Amino acid sequence: MAERLTPRAREIAAAARALLEESGPAALTMRTLADRLGIKAPSLYKHFPDKHAVEAELTAQLLAETAETLEAAEARAPGSLEALAEAYRTYALAHPHLYRLATERPLPRAGLPAGLEDRAALPLLRTCAGDQDLARAVWAFAHGMVILEIHGRFSADADLDAAWKRGLNALHP
Repeated sequence: MAERLTPRAREIAAAARALLEESGPAALTMRTLADRLGIKAPSLYKHFPDKHAVEAELTAQLLAETAETLEAAEARAPGSLEALAEAYRTYALAHPHLYRLATERPLPRAGLPAGLEDRAALPLLRTCAGDQDLARAVWAFAHGMVILEIHGRFSADADLDAAWKRGLNALHP
């Protein structure tokens, strides 16, 4: 992702990511971002046409990092759905605001680098032996579990590790 951006655009994206990670998606405004960088908001528009372009860049970062995370898990444990799920969950919970920004709204496909979405999905697709429907079902399960955990929707005594294991086994015995 960073290679396709100018140095100043990378700096803006890094500041946007820091702001997002610290304060959540609602705090990410062009004015707040400009204040953080010590510039006037119109200066941002030389590098990103609007807030949606900044959000698309952050979504691209999430997809690239998710791809790297899943590729590493796949290399450590080839064919292990549990290893992929654990890596996915760990990454998402470590970056809850970025995860929410990237997954709780339509995917800005037009603003993403070509092939990035497919790259992020490929480890799961390979682990599901190319079965796209199964891969989608597993991803939907994983996303649902993660987003419910991020939003604190499980009771304190819930055994989430057991729920993950049961769900994955139900989908991929």
